[in-house]
Amino acid sequence: MSEQVHPAADPTVDTVESVVRAQMSKALGGRRGMIEAAVPTIIFTVLWLTTREMPVALGVSIVAAVGLLIARLVQRTTVQFCLNALFGIGIGWLFVTISARQGGSADDQALAYFLPGILYNGGYTVVLALSCLVGWPLVGFMVGSVTGDPTAWHHDKQVVRLCSRLTWLLTLPCLLRVVVQAPIWVAGKSGTWEADSAVAALGILKIAMGWPLQLAALAAMVWLLSRNHTPVGATEPA
Repeated sequence: MSEQVHPAADPTVDTVESVVRAQMSKALGGRRGMIEAAVPTIIFTVLWLTTREMPVALGVSIVAAVGLLIARLVQRTTVQFCLNALFGIGIGWLFVTISARQGGSADDQALAYFLPGILYNGGYTVVLALSCLVGWPLVGFMVGSVTGDPTAWHHDKQVVRLCSRLTWLLTLPCLLRVVVQAPIWVAGKSGTWEADSAVAALGILKIAMGWPLQLAALAAMVWLLSRNHTPVGATEPA
Protein backbone atom coordinates (compact mmCIF):
# COMPACT_ATOMS: atom_id res chain seq x y z
CA MET A 1 0.00 0.00 0.00
CA SER A 2 1.06 3.62 -0.37
CA GLU A 3 -0.10 6.90 1.04
CA GLN A 4 -0.88 9.57 -1.57
CA VAL A 5 -0.64 13.24 -0.69
CA HIS A 6 -3.28 15.22 -2.53
CA PRO A 7 -3.15 18.99 -3.08
CA ALA A 8 -5.84 20.65 -1.00
CA ALA A 9 -5.61 24.36 -1.72
CA ASP A 10 -5.38 24.21 -5.50
CA PRO A 11 -6.41 21.10 -7.49
CA THR A 12 -4.41 22.32 -10.52
CA VAL A 13 -1.10 22.15 -8.65
CA ASP A 14 0.71 18.94 -9.50
CA THR A 15 4.39 19.62 -8.91
CA VAL A 16 6.49 20.98 -6.08
CA GLU A 17 7.96 23.46 -8.55
CA SER A 18 4.57 24.97 -9.43
CA VAL A 19 3.69 25.26 -5.74
CA VAL A 20 6.91 27.08 -4.88
CA ARG A 21 6.68 29.40 -7.92
CA ALA A 22 3.13 30.38 -6.93
CA GLN A 23 4.12 31.02 -3.31
CA MET A 24 7.19 33.07 -4.34
CA SER A 25 5.05 35.19 -6.63
CA LYS A 26 2.82 36.09 -3.68
CA ALA A 27 5.82 36.81 -1.45
CA LEU A 28 7.46 39.23 -3.90
CA GLY A 29 4.63 41.72 -4.17
CA GLY A 30 5.79 42.95 -7.55
CA ARG A 31 7.45 46.28 -8.32
CA ARG A 32 5.13 48.21 -6.05
CA GLY A 33 5.91 45.98 -3.06
CA MET A 34 9.63 46.54 -3.62
CA ILE A 35 9.17 50.32 -3.73
CA GLU A 36 7.08 50.30 -0.56
CA ALA A 37 9.83 48.37 1.21
CA ALA A 38 12.61 50.70 0.05
CA VAL A 39 11.06 54.18 0.40
CA PRO A 40 11.16 54.47 4.23
CA THR A 41 14.85 53.47 4.36
CA ILE A 42 15.77 55.92 1.59
CA ILE A 43 13.94 58.75 3.37
CA PHE A 44 15.47 57.96 6.76
CA THR A 45 19.03 57.76 5.40
CA VAL A 46 18.80 60.93 3.28
CA LEU A 47 17.15 63.01 6.01
CA TRP A 48 19.55 61.87 8.71
CA LEU A 49 22.59 62.64 6.60
CA THR A 50 21.26 66.07 5.56
CA THR A 51 19.61 67.23 8.80
CA ARG A 52 21.13 65.03 11.53
CA GLU A 53 17.74 65.31 13.23
CA MET A 54 16.60 61.87 14.36
CA PRO A 55 12.95 62.87 15.05
CA VAL A 56 12.72 64.35 11.54
CA ALA A 57 14.27 61.32 9.84
CA LEU A 58 12.09 58.85 11.73
CA GLY A 59 8.94 60.98 11.58
CA VAL A 60 9.00 61.61 7.83
CA SER A 61 9.81 57.96 7.06
CA ILE A 62 6.83 56.90 9.19
CA VAL A 63 4.56 59.45 7.48
CA ALA A 64 5.67 58.14 4.08
CA ALA A 65 4.97 54.54 5.08
CA VAL A 66 1.55 55.49 6.46
CA GLY A 67 0.79 57.38 3.23
CA LEU A 68 1.59 54.28 1.18
CA LEU A 69 -0.60 52.24 3.53
CA ILE A 70 -3.54 54.64 3.12
CA ALA A 71 -3.18 54.45 -0.67
CA ARG A 72 -3.39 50.66 -0.44
CA LEU A 73 -6.47 50.85 1.78
CA VAL A 74 -8.21 53.29 -0.57
CA GLN A 75 -7.47 51.02 -3.54
CA ARG A 76 -8.45 47.96 -1.51
CA THR A 77 -5.28 46.08 -2.37
CA THR A 78 -3.00 44.09 -0.08
CA VAL A 79 -1.39 46.11 2.71
CA GLN A 80 1.17 43.43 3.57
CA PHE A 81 4.24 45.25 2.28
CA CYS A 82 3.27 48.59 3.79
CA LEU A 83 2.73 46.91 7.14
CA ASN A 84 6.11 45.19 6.80
CA ALA A 85 7.74 48.58 6.20
CA LEU A 86 5.96 50.12 9.20
CA PHE A 87 6.97 47.18 11.37
CA GLY A 88 10.59 47.62 10.29
CA ILE A 89 10.50 51.34 11.11
CA GLY A 90 8.88 50.56 14.46
CA ILE A 91 11.64 48.14 15.41
CA GLY A 92 14.25 50.64 14.23
CA TRP A 93 12.61 53.36 16.33
CA LEU A 94 12.67 51.03 19.36
CA PHE A 95 16.42 50.43 18.98
CA VAL A 96 17.01 54.16 18.50
CA THR A 97 15.05 54.87 21.69
CA ILE A 98 17.01 52.26 23.65
CA SER A 99 20.27 53.76 22.39
CA ALA A 100 19.16 57.25 23.41
CA ARG A 101 18.14 56.11 26.90
CA GLN A 102 21.54 54.47 27.33
CA GLY A 103 23.19 57.80 26.60
CA GLY A 104 24.12 57.02 23.00
CA SER A 105 25.21 59.89 20.79
CA ALA A 106 23.32 60.96 17.69
CA ASP A 107 25.67 58.79 15.64
CA ASP A 108 25.02 55.81 17.93
CA GLN A 109 21.28 56.29 17.50
CA ALA A 110 21.55 56.44 13.71
CA LEU A 111 23.57 53.23 13.68
CA ALA A 112 21.07 51.62 16.06
CA TYR A 113 18.37 52.06 13.40
CA PHE A 114 20.16 49.55 11.17
CA LEU A 115 20.99 46.99 13.86
CA PRO A 116 17.61 45.16 13.84
CA GLY A 117 17.98 44.36 10.13
CA ILE A 118 21.42 42.84 10.69
CA LEU A 119 20.18 40.81 13.66
CA TYR A 120 17.09 39.69 11.73
CA ASN A 121 19.15 38.45 8.80
CA GLY A 122 21.57 36.72 11.16
CA GLY A 123 18.73 34.93 12.93
CA TYR A 124 17.04 34.02 9.66
CA THR A 125 20.32 32.61 8.34
CA VAL A 126 20.68 30.37 11.39
CA VAL A 127 17.08 29.14 11.27
CA LEU A 128 17.13 28.39 7.53
CA ALA A 129 20.53 26.68 7.69
CA LEU A 130 19.54 24.58 10.69
CA SER A 131 16.31 23.50 9.00
CA CYS A 132 18.39 22.11 6.13
CA LEU A 133 21.00 20.52 8.38
CA VAL A 134 18.37 18.63 10.39
CA GLY A 135 16.61 17.49 7.21
CA TRP A 136 13.44 19.59 7.54
CA PRO A 137 14.01 22.49 5.09
CA LEU A 138 11.55 25.32 5.60
CA VAL A 139 10.55 25.45 1.93
CA GLY A 140 9.05 22.00 2.49
CA PHE A 141 6.48 23.50 4.82
CA MET A 142 5.56 25.90 2.01
CA VAL A 143 4.69 22.81 -0.03
CA GLY A 144 2.85 21.32 2.92
CA SER A 145 0.71 24.43 3.31
CA VAL A 146 -0.67 23.80 -0.18
CA THR A 147 -1.08 20.03 -0.02
CA GLY A 148 -3.03 20.22 3.22
CA ASP A 149 -0.58 18.03 5.15
CA PRO A 150 2.32 20.05 6.61
CA THR A 151 4.72 17.11 6.96
CA ALA A 152 3.77 14.49 4.34
CA TRP A 153 6.30 15.94 1.87
CA HIS A 154 9.08 14.72 4.17
CA HIS A 155 8.35 11.09 3.24
CA ASP A 156 9.73 11.64 -0.26
CA LYS A 157 13.54 12.02 -0.40
CA GLN A 158 13.36 13.67 -3.82
CA VAL A 159 11.06 16.39 -2.47
CA VAL A 160 13.24 16.87 0.62
CA ARG A 161 16.35 17.20 -1.56
CA LEU A 162 14.72 19.82 -3.79
CA CYS A 163 13.35 21.78 -0.82
CA SER A 164 16.78 21.74 0.83
CA ARG A 165 18.39 23.26 -2.26
CA LEU A 166 15.71 25.93 -2.45
CA THR A 167 16.06 26.73 1.25
CA TRP A 168 19.85 27.11 0.90
CA LEU A 169 19.24 29.57 -1.93
CA LEU A 170 16.95 31.58 0.36
CA THR A 171 19.66 31.51 3.03
CA LEU A 172 22.36 33.07 0.85
CA PRO A 173 20.94 36.64 0.66
CA CYS A 174 20.54 36.78 4.45
CA LEU A 175 24.06 35.48 5.00
CA LEU A 176 25.56 37.95 2.53
CA ARG A 177 23.79 40.88 4.17
CA VAL A 178 25.25 39.97 7.55
CA VAL A 179 28.75 39.33 6.17
CA VAL A 180 28.81 42.70 4.38
CA GLN A 181 26.81 44.96 6.71
CA ALA A 182 27.85 43.75 10.17
CA PRO A 183 31.54 44.79 9.79
CA ILE A 184 30.46 48.25 8.62
CA TRP A 185 28.13 48.62 11.60
CA VAL A 186 30.87 47.53 13.99
CA ALA A 187 33.38 49.90 12.34
CA GLY A 188 30.98 52.83 12.67
CA LYS A 189 30.12 51.94 16.26
CA SER A 190 33.75 51.53 17.31
CA GLY A 191 34.87 54.73 15.61
CA THR A 192 37.28 53.05 13.21
CA TRP A 193 35.09 54.40 10.41
CA GLU A 194 33.33 57.76 10.39
CA ALA A 195 29.76 57.26 11.65
CA ASP A 196 28.14 59.29 8.85
CA SER A 197 29.96 57.23 6.24
CA ALA A 198 28.87 54.02 7.97
CA VAL A 199 25.23 55.18 8.10
CA ALA A 200 25.31 56.17 4.43
CA ALA A 201 26.86 52.83 3.47
CA LEU A 202 24.33 50.89 5.54
CA GLY A 203 21.43 52.82 4.01
CA ILE A 204 22.65 52.16 0.49
CA LEU A 205 23.45 48.51 1.20
CA LYS A 206 20.11 47.89 2.90
CA ILE A 207 18.39 48.90 -0.33
CA ALA A 208 20.91 47.39 -2.75
CA MET A 209 21.04 44.11 -0.83
CA GLY A 210 17.31 44.02 -0.19
CA TRP A 211 15.01 43.23 -3.09
CA PRO A 212 17.77 43.10 -5.76
CA LEU A 213 19.61 40.38 -3.85
CA GLN A 214 16.36 38.60 -3.06
CA LEU A 215 15.41 38.71 -6.74
CA ALA A 216 18.77 37.19 -7.67
CA ALA A 217 18.16 34.34 -5.24
CA LEU A 218 14.63 33.85 -6.55
CA ALA A 219 15.92 33.84 -10.13
CA ALA A 220 18.30 31.05 -9.14
CA MET A 221 15.39 29.23 -7.53
CA VAL A 222 13.29 29.61 -10.67
CA TRP A 223 16.16 28.24 -12.74
CA LEU A 224 16.44 25.26 -10.41
CA LEU A 225 12.68 24.75 -10.46
CA SER A 226 12.60 24.85 -14.25
CA ARG A 227 14.93 21.85 -14.36
CA ASN A 228 12.79 19.61 -12.15
CA HIS A 229 9.28 18.19 -12.14
CA THR A 230 8.83 16.73 -8.69
CA PRO A 231 5.25 15.47 -8.08
CA VAL A 232 3.43 16.95 -5.11
CA GLY A 233 1.80 13.56 -4.70
CA ALA A 234 4.74 11.99 -2.91
CA THR A 235 4.43 8.37 -1.95
CA GLU A 236 5.54 6.48 1.11
CA PRO A 237 5.89 2.69 1.07
CA ALA A 238 3.64 0.98 3.58
